[in-house]
Amino acid sequence: MAEGTITNDSSKGDGATAIQNNNDCINSTDNGTNKITIKKANVKDPEIFSCLLQPATSDSDRDYIGIRRFLLARKAESGFHRRLDWRCNEKGYVAYRNYIRRPRNWENLQIPSHSSTPGNSGRWISTPSPLSHLFEVESWNSSSRDLRSGTLASNHRTSFSSSISDSDRPRRQGVEPAYSFVGMHSIFDQCKAAVTVLKFGHMSSDLLAYGASDGTLTVCTVSETPSVMKQLKGHSKDVTDFDFSSNNQYIASSSMDKTVRVWELSKGLCIRVIYGVSSQMCIRFHPVNNNFLSVGNANKEITVFNFSTGRIIKKSVFDSEVTSMDHDHAGQLIFCGDAQGCIYTVSMDSHTGALSRSHRYRSSSKQKCPVTTVQYRSFSLLAGGPVLLTCTQDGSLSFFSVALEIQGYLTLRCSLKLSPRIHSIRASFCPLLSLDKGEYIVAGSEDSNVYFYDLTRPRHTCVNKLQGHRFPVIGVAWNHGENLLASSDLYGVVIVWKRAKTS
Repeated sequence: MAEGTITNDSSKGDGATAIQNNNDCINSTDNGTNKITIKKANVKDPEIFSCLLQPATSDSDRDYIGIRRFLLARKAESGFHRRLDWRCNEKGYVAYRNYIRRPRNWENLQIPSHSSTPGNSGRWISTPSPLSHLFEVESWNSSSRDLRSGTLASNHRTSFSSSISDSDRPRRQGVEPAYSFVGMHSIFDQCKAAVTVLKFGHMSSDLLAYGASDGTLTVCTVSETPSVMKQLKGHSKDVTDFDFSSNNQYIASSSMDKTVRVWELSKGLCIRVIYGVSSQMCIRFHPVNNNFLSVGNANKEITVFNFSTGRIIKKSVFDSEVTSMDHDHAGQLIFCGDAQGCIYTVSMDSHTGALSRSHRYRSSSKQKCPVTTVQYRSFSLLAGGPVLLTCTQDGSLSFFSVALEIQGYLTLRCSLKLSPRIHSIRASFCPLLSLDKGEYIVAGSEDSNVYFYDLTRPRHTCVNKLQGHRFPVIGVAWNHGENLLASSDLYGVVIVWKRAKTS
């Protein structure tokens, strides 16, 4: 470039209008003088203004300035086209990330690949070439050394642990990923505070609720036209937990403001307030007798309330603050975790509400951290029976088999050590997959990603991740149909991810 100048086509308008995008910047050669002609286009892109209209200093080389501006203009044009394609293809952030990561000569690669559509993504079919992973809905950027030639055999007595980082790359497999997604189904961003807990309604695929640190509870529908149904206001501090009644007509919530509130969803009103002497940390309806409401608090107690009257029925005292809990499917056991990392099994009478401590599991870790998640599942392929998942704030995931015949005795089957957390990040079981006998867990992370882990594989245990949040992801929850995953972050954004269909 001899002169390194930029000429605006004045016949198309003024200088500001002429510097637009595309089919935006094109090169033309006029009688041996290399110049850049900017043609008027239908779409404006501010990035071209920023790179083409930079002032030149008196001691700058004119050739260098012209070349640099030319390169920056082409870079801005390329980025604009990519963003435009992302908005138009109706696939969302994940598809955009794969689009910008594709190889430069991807049009000429003569390899079969599967398009990122709900009909193809997530099927369990053989992948003919490692390059075909670049075209999937989820990107699998792992090296060839991550290939595994077999699966780890696991019998009923096997127990092992693993230690990895949240940033570990997903494991590449000979089949498509276990939990792939076609993108974002909906986003709720009207909340102005951190969303601390979120759940779908019982036996419901459309009803979603989430509580925030500003004391609000938001109830949404995530059907074909997602919308906010109700916003429940009454708590003055963080909502720590809530639970739906079995018919989804009521929500019971606990808060740091030392109260438990019962809400009627049809009217959006608080119909009962139960006052306590300490922060209320976790809450559950009894799965069989919905007239019982179990609440764990910072006063080292689990209290059973009468839902109809709000009166206390029974209490049980523990060694530390009760931070999380869950019932078994029959309502005869309560599994709870405390602020010191201990897991308790408590027997409960479904008729009288009487409580009695049965077993306690004490972690061998020297650092005692609060338990953020306790989740019960009635069956697991790995254990051949009921299991329990726990997560602590220091990043420890533990997987227990539950012996119901011995009043819920817990046996540690496997564990996973992640990087320590600053916030109380929660985890959840993933839906069962009949074609893979791993034990899959989904959890948020401090690096703003949602990670999927297989606890049965000590190495390369991360099998997938979702990128879309900009702040630490705190809560995750599956709907009843297991086709939607909701995640919430520290900035108040809730993303509902649509899972790919599996054959």
